[in-house]
Amino acid sequence: MNSDVQIAGDPLAIPHLLPPVPAHPATVAEFAGLAHSLARDRPSWAPLVQYDATSRWYHRLRTGPGYEVWLLSWLPGQASGAHDHGPSSGVLTVLDGALTEHSGSARRELRAGAQRVFAPGYVHEVVNDALVPAVSLHIYFPGLTAMPMHPPGTARPEARACLGGAASG
Repeated sequence: MNSDVQIAGDPLAIPHLLPPVPAHPATVAEFAGLAHSLARDRPSWAPLVQYDATSRWYHRLRTGPGYEVWLLSWLPGQASGAHDHGPSSGVLTVLDGALTEHSGSARRELRAGAQRVFAPGYVHEVVNDALVPAVSLHIYFPGLTAMPMHPPGTARPEARACLGGAASG
């Protein structure tokens, strides 16, 4: 097919014709900021949420260079089981409702807006102890490739502490 349009020179040398380079997080703080930004954009995630009485529901919301963003729903009583995230670090942000995180002997209630940042090897269990459903957002970097399960109440001492605590946002 012939066209009457001809481009002289290198079209890639004309900056206004190039799409902008997508910005992506590179630090823990930037991933936490991405999670807060996505949490505030309720119209982008709320219509996707579903609830499953037999298991936790999850949906991969976004991928980027070296990371994944997951949306999860939790009916009352649903739990993750004690697990870690293999080589991935993560950011967990509660969007709706409340979740309880158990790690070793620590128990933390995470209400909507709370955020936890954790390093590879951090063992925890997340549970919806409330009487209403909950929704959470999870960012893993690098993307989640493993989720080893552990006996309840266990945590490796060297990975017990989180990089960041619960925070309102």
